[in-house]
Amino acid sequence: MKTPLITRRGMDDLKKELDDLWRKERPEVTKKVQWAASLGDRSENADYQYNKKRLREIDRRVRYLRKCVETLKVVDYHEDQEGKVFFGAWVEVESEQGDTLKFRIVGYDEIFNRKDYISIDSPMARALLKKEVGDEAEVRTQVETKFWYINSIEYEK
Repeated sequence: MKTPLITRRGMDDLKKELDDLWRKERPEVTKKVQWAASLGDRSENADYQYNKKRLREIDRRVRYLRKCVETLKVVDYHEDQEGKVFFGAWVEVESEQGDTLKFRIVGYDEIFNRKDYISIDSPMARALLKKEVGDEAEVRTQVETKFWYINSIEYEK
């Protein structure tokens, strides 16, 4: 189960995507479907088939985004978070082998198309929560257990 949290930027991005799909893309695709349908035989009309499928995809995404906008809780930065890892933090960690990673802990709906974001529900994020710079976190996955040291914690204010 995913934690229903999102950053302010993440919510703004979801709202923008919803607006673009509903106000721009959906009307364009609807026009194409109507035009293709007016040509007659729909069973062998590639334009009609493709755009009808695209319209279903848009409608599915719009329903999902509307549900997200209604149910997700926006978590804004608060000064009490300083010095510890909480939701929305940019964290740099280093493994015992010297590998370093830098990422932001965000909600599930924000991680797609971003290599530098991880979900609050991931094993790494769960292990880091409430830790401070210099602390060690034990990250357990199905494959292995690894230790990571926290080098830095930053927040977008």
